[in-house]
Amino acid sequence: MNDFGTFFSDNLFLFLALFTVVTALIMSELQRKMGVKTISPSEATHYINKEGALVLDIRDKPDFKKGHIVNAKNISRSQLDNRIGELEKFKSKPIIVCCNTGQQAISASKTLHKQGFESIYRLTGGMQAWRDENMPVVKK
Repeated sequence: MNDFGTFFSDNLFLFLALFTVVTALIMSELQRKMGVKTISPSEATHYINKEGALVLDIRDKPDFKKGHIVNAKNISRSQLDNRIGELEKFKSKPIIVCCNTGQQAISASKTLHKQGFESIYRLTGGMQAWRDENMPVVKK
């Protein structure tokens, strides 16, 4: 048992890397099971242009006005539970959930999944990644 402790301390960075990879795999699997897939900005353009996907921007109104994806619907995360009825007609269409960095979109996607929405996609990296890839942004 003492040898394991020595091995562990000598290879601490390897164990941390292993822990990080396992955690990422578990999180990915949990998202997949709840019906949420992650997509890149370039993949999102395919769903928007070819599949008629709705972009649901869950950022607060001031952030939305600074720049958003063309034709995005803005319902802030804090209002989503109360305004989910506005999305009813999109229940069987792809919905791309977008926030600033992609983290808040996880909980919003869970909410949509629980309400029976069929095709939910989370924009990886959110608007930050969208802008980083020089994708078009509308300001209102």
